[in-house]
Amino acid sequence: MHNLRELKIWNKAIDLTVDVYKATADFPADERFGLLSQSRRSAVSIPSKIAEGAGRNSNKEFSNFLGISNGSSYELQTQLIIANKLNLLNDDLLDDLLKQIDELQKMNYSFQKTLLNK
Repeated sequence: MHNLRELKIWNKAIDLTVDVYKATADFPADERFGLLSQSRRSAVSIPSKIAEGAGRNSNKEFSNFLGISNGSSYELQTQLIIANKLNLLNDDLLDDLLKQIDELQKMNYSFQKTLLNK
């Protein structure tokens, strides 16, 4: 078991999720069940799966949940790019969020390698 609050990757994923909620706050009402909902669910899934993996019994299980979390980050990346192309998200905000996602993805791969080599 890992101390969740001490995991840098989990904390960064929480920050990303908060930023996604803020970035999507002004999406139009007709997107409530579309990109707004999908983007937020994907964002929430990232730290949630890290947390679920941290509570598992082995590093192999934890690594598996990190993989699921990483999949959610790619899903979020795609949704944000679509939102940008639909002019729901400006370029600067998109760039900032994509940088955060990219950093999380790199941390995730590195952490998975570390866990599997223990």
